[in-house]
Amino acid sequence: MKAEAAGGDIAGPHDEAVGETPITVGTSPVDIPYAFARQYGVVIAPDAAGGWLTSFRENADPAALIEVKRHLSQPLRVDMLSSEDFDRLLSRHYAVDASSAMAGSVAGSMTGGELDLIAGGVPSAEDLLDSADDAPAIRLINAIIAEAVRQGVSDIHIEPYESGLVVRMRADGVLREHLRMPAHVAPVVVSRIKVMARLDIAERRVPQDGRISLTLAGKAVDVRVSTLPSRAGERVVMRILDKDTAGIDFDILGLSGEADRILREALTEPNGIILVTGPTGSGKTTTLYAALRQLNDGERNILTVEDPVEYAVDGIGQTQVNAKVGLDFAAGLRAILRQDPDVVMVGEIRDRETADIAVQASLTGHLVLSTVHTNDAVGAITRLKDLKVEPFLLASTLRAVLAQRLVRRLCDQCREPVQADNGVAAVLGLDIGTIIWRAKGCRACGQTGYKGRIGVYEAIKVDETVRRYIYAGGDEAMISRHVFLKAPTLASSARQMVTKGLTTPEEAIRIARREMDLD
Repeated sequence: MKAEAAGGDIAGPHDEAVGETPITVGTSPVDIPYAFARQYGVVIAPDAAGGWLTSFRENADPAALIEVKRHLSQPLRVDMLSSEDFDRLLSRHYAVDASSAMAGSVAGSMTGGELDLIAGGVPSAEDLLDSADDAPAIRLINAIIAEAVRQGVSDIHIEPYESGLVVRMRADGVLREHLRMPAHVAPVVVSRIKVMARLDIAERRVPQDGRISLTLAGKAVDVRVSTLPSRAGERVVMRILDKDTAGIDFDILGLSGEADRILREALTEPNGIILVTGPTGSGKTTTLYAALRQLNDGERNILTVEDPVEYAVDGIGQTQVNAKVGLDFAAGLRAILRQDPDVVMVGEIRDRETADIAVQASLTGHLVLSTVHTNDAVGAITRLKDLKVEPFLLASTLRAVLAQRLVRRLCDQCREPVQADNGVAAVLGLDIGTIIWRAKGCRACGQTGYKGRIGVYEAIKVDETVRRYIYAGGDEAMISRHVFLKAPTLASSARQMVTKGLTTPEEAIRIARREMDLD
């Protein structure tokens, strides 16, 4: 059979061998359909001299080269590649086209039934990009991401098991199953996601990380992709990064009262260290971006070193760590200090070297913002001491520490007032009969009773008394008694949110049970 091409017909010397898939040779490698390139092992790309470079897979049918040469009417420069190298080249060349297709086709939202219907159309195929099979898989992945963005989902989990492929989504910190498909579609779905994220589809033995950028209804969204080999196949987690989150302020975070005052005052300091603490997923990075937004007035040079850079912010220089080339937090921080910064943000202080450089940076006139993994604000002081920061340096450089958690916010449309019973009142330290609120569930919140999350905070200001305690080696209990004499702790902040109807007792107990037991 014949295939139409710009500049002539391409006819296979053996119709049965090459003639099943029409090809068009143009100015870029994506003008050749993926199915043809994969089946016959040939990729054509323009070279620097204005000619064509043909990459050919070893042991492939030479008839494809004959057809390409006849169409181009010029000698071919052929680069023979091993099967593994050819697969990598093929993936790299067609990744841009796949990602663009995705960005243009994600629109609207899908209900659970529609997702099931789309999932039913995904075939079992060895390779997703086969032209006969890619459309159902693209539609499925686009629908999953569109639904996730619509529902405010933070993470999408693609989990293969022997019994099937499970899609779960994390909304407001809670994972729920949204879709279950036959096990044979797992390679199809995972391969398509890897192509969209520009990952190596030929490598299935090691973890990989990538990124997909797209626009949904005029809204810029980044999807961070992580793959992990497992017994039943490759697991994929997609983190939805809403770029609008980088522009939120303290009011939207839920930061108010004494914690708000302490943080705002610390941000006016010309130098020193400001720390945000909490477990993974507690919103520390979002709080730091809100702080940087307050400082980003065009008169300061603000530089960051992060792992990874989650949100791109105009006016701020952002660097991502890269362990493969030796660019860790310490090396990145050391480098950006030579860039004449006024404000420095380090994604995390996790080792002694990074802690030492951060302290030295604050001593030389820089305002340093960072995070530490501790359970409460006072624990950050102990953590830095464990990293061998000298007490006298810590006392002179630390300005404020903010500890935070995230709780689910009650849906305003369906929450119900109830009286606190004996058990709830005892745990929360409330009077029996105090009006609190419980989750009910309605269409607006997806029958969960919750809609969104809000931060719970405690903050300590490092005043002269705290400095003396740090310098003298005071323990956490001694410092806590002083700083929380009037300021609220995480537990008391959680109680306030319960009585104000912002969250439920269950959420408050979940994030501050230890502190409540100590009260």
